[in-house]
Amino acid sequence: MSNSMKPVRAVRGISRSLCIVLSLLTCVVLSAQNQTHRVQNIVLVHGAWADGSGWKGVYDILVKDGFDVSIVQEPETSFQDDVSAVKSTLARQDGPSILVAHSYGGAVITEAGNDPSAVGLVYVAAHMPDAGENEADDGKRFPSDLSKSGAIKTTADGFTYLDPAQFHEYFAADLSVEQAAFMARSQVLNAAANFKAVITTAAWRSKPSWMLVAGADRTINPDLERWYAKRAHSHMVEVAGASHSVYVSHPKEVAAVIEEAAHAVSK
Repeated sequence: MSNSMKPVRAVRGISRSLCIVLSLLTCVVLSAQNQTHRVQNIVLVHGAWADGSGWKGVYDILVKDGFDVSIVQEPETSFQDDVSAVKSTLARQDGPSILVAHSYGGAVITEAGNDPSAVGLVYVAAHMPDAGENEADDGKRFPSDLSKSGAIKTTADGFTYLDPAQFHEYFAADLSVEQAAFMARSQVLNAAANFKAVITTAAWRSKPSWMLVAGADRTINPDLERWYAKRAHSHMVEVAGASHSVYVSHPKEVAAVIEEAAHAVSK
């Protein structure tokens, strides 16, 4: 090889290296932009007679997939206390959030979701009342097996709970007897007045929503969940054979709907 060709080869080598570096930098910039615009924050809200620990399976999947997940522990002492707990968690996020709720929590996020930082609502076997409505009256549209059972008990000071002996049957039929028993014995008592709390402004009227229907739900009638979704023009997914505890028994399906919502509002 002549000496005159060596500088040419060297220049070509440098050019190729620069192209590779520029391509890598472009990918990094584009990736950063995608991360900037992607909704990262997921706020999970439990329902009546439960606490945030039931979200563990869903939480693990979302965190593994790169989301920042917070779990609200509502006191269930009053509807306004629960709405305030959700808003407090939203205020601690560093950007927009997807609000996700199970059961009674659906009424809570319908009210709390009017917060500007909530950009999408995911209802998991949850109530979805409109303004002027409450979940107790909505439940009468399609009565559930639980509502006709007598399994809901009320304490002398006005709090409700599910009879532990019937918890598995009505709340968690697709979980093991042992897991349902633990949930029954650790349930959070819910103020009876919470079920009659009237919604002032329904967030789903102005924000995109998703509904996951539990096909074998005996706590909320699946037909009511479908009716809610149809009225709100929600994106609807159904998990056949799932109990009311679908968020515990089918974490993959629940997480998939949440991630779908996060991606949809990020576009």
